[in-house]
Formats: sequence, structure tokens, C-alpha cells
Amino acid sequence: MLDTEGSTALSRHRANAPHHGRTGRVAHPETPCDLVTVPAREGLEAVDILRLRSGVGPVLHDRDGDTLGFLVPPGTAREWNLPGSACTETYGTPPGSCQPPVTGTGWLVPPRDAPTPATAPDRLRAALCEATRTLAALDRSCR
Repeated sequence: MLDTEGSTALSRHRANAPHHGRTGRVAHPETPCDLVTVPAREGLEAVDILRLRSGVGPVLHDRDGDTLGFLVPPGTAREWNLPGSACTETYGTPPGSCQPPVTGTGWLVPPRDAPTPATAPDRLRAALCEATRTLAALDRSCR
């Protein structure tokens, strides 16, 4: 399960985010988006799956390397319910900006390299579920 009270920048953002999503930690408050955060291991596998199939939007990583954050369309947080992940309302970067929307993070997939401005929630959910199954099978085979 994802530690929602952890010490990473993305989890601090999530834990401190008021209901409307403005935290004071966001670099450019004018562009609405939501942020799905996941443990790095599952997130990296999901990034690979999405790159191979349907494309991935911008992805953040915290500087500690514990968490990845996928930018998803606004409104996703209202419907998101996937164990091991969390989705919060936030504000992203304007198109063409290199500045991450959460302080203490960097881009794994910068907006300029992403084929889409946000990852589709249904595709992200499918990729995360596939990543979890793949990693569980790998863990079983290594015992």
C-alpha cells in the first residue's frame, strides 16, 4: 500500500493538499490537472507499458526515487479508486514549461517528450494493474 504520510515530495504534496488542490507547493497554479502517485517500482513498469502501447503523458519522480506521479486530466481524482495509488487535484505546468508542478520533484517524462499532455486514466489504471501482476509474477519466480 502506498504510504500517504511518507516523506517524499509527492506524498507530502498529497498529504498536505487541501480539498481544492492548492497547496502553495505548485509552481504554476494556472493549469489544472490531477496527479496519480504510485510507488516507483510499479510506476516505472507502468511507464514502460504505456510507452510501448498507448503513450504516456508527463511523469514526475520525487528526488528520493520512492514515488512516481502521473499527470492525468482534471476530474480524475473524483473517480480514482485503485489500491496502492492515490489521486489528488493539483495544478500543473503551462504547455511548454520545463518546471515541475510539485517542488522537490523532477521529470521522468517531461511534457516536451510526452506524446500527450496527460495520461488517460483508464489506460493508466490498466497499465498499473498489469505492472502489479507482472511484478508479482517476477517476485514469485525469484523465490
